[in-house]
Amino acid sequence: MTATGKDTPMSILVYIDHAAGVGKPISWEVLGKARSLADRLAVELIGFVAGKQVSAVATDAIAYGADRVLVADDAALAQFRAGACTAAFKAAIAAAAPRIILAPAVAGVRDVTALAACELGIGLAADCQSLELDDDGNLRADRPIFAGNILTTVTFKAAPQMATVRPRSFALPARDGARAGVVEPLAFASDTRAEQEEVLGFESAQTGAVSVENASIIVSGGRGVKGAEGFAPIRELAQTLGAAVGASRAAVDAGWIPYAHQVGQTGKTVRPDLYIACGISGAIQHLAGMSNARVIVAINKDKDAPIFNVAQYGIVGDLFVVAPALTAAFKARLGR
Repeated sequence: MTATGKDTPMSILVYIDHAAGVGKPISWEVLGKARSLADRLAVELIGFVAGKQVSAVATDAIAYGADRVLVADDAALAQFRAGACTAAFKAAIAAAAPRIILAPAVAGVRDVTALAACELGIGLAADCQSLELDDDGNLRADRPIFAGNILTTVTFKAAPQMATVRPRSFALPARDGARAGVVEPLAFASDTRAEQEEVLGFESAQTGAVSVENASIIVSGGRGVKGAEGFAPIRELAQTLGAAVGASRAAVDAGWIPYAHQVGQTGKTVRPDLYIACGISGAIQHLAGMSNARVIVAINKDKDAPIFNVAQYGIVGDLFVVAPALTAAFKARLGR
């Protein structure tokens, strides 16, 4: 099999992750990007779904761009088990003969892709935030390394070429319920590792606050908040707007706010409609995680802060004055 796949018809295979029978947005984001790559290569786009009673997920995969969906529907997959899911994923790879394999970089799927890559001898680029094709149709994947201090481009020597993708790296495609496609059952051999795994239960990590991953509005604080108490005006502004609270790595490393709020190469990649950066200078690592926001508003005392280079609107001033003023204005405008 050649690296370019010129001698062998090939496909692009996408791992579709879901929760309780509902496809996760990151799966559709990856599928949308895969659709554009498949169109350029003129190859079939195949989705892979593993679980129990997941026909609705397969139908959605067609609507979001897949030409064909391989469905491993089995009681052994009713709850996530790395061994069983890996066995099913390997069967999907064998059935699809893919040139490129893409998957969400999320808990569980990371384990499955790593196991499958090791056992099948496939090159894997993990936690990518950008995917492109070179002139020969080979995958080029950008991913952060060294704790996010360097962004590197990974290339592959041979197919299949596998990459996992961070959430919000690509736009969510439009769902087209009129799209036609084929859903096929996928048989797979049981894996003895599955018998050694027991799921005792699940505990939600949600705190009740709006999560940054899928928020349409995010208000973030950085080194300029000066301490944990400095996030108070950030939270009040976010609550007024129904927004998520984000943070730069500097604020998280200082212990002012939990890691779950971190935006950037070593945190979450976000793509909100509105991103308000308060006291954030705009280090390259942070910009890599939020520069795709539709509208960026920057509040900083330093008029030369790099954040102003990507912001549509900039306010040079003290966030402890500006943020409360914005909150009061929004409350009056929104009747809150």
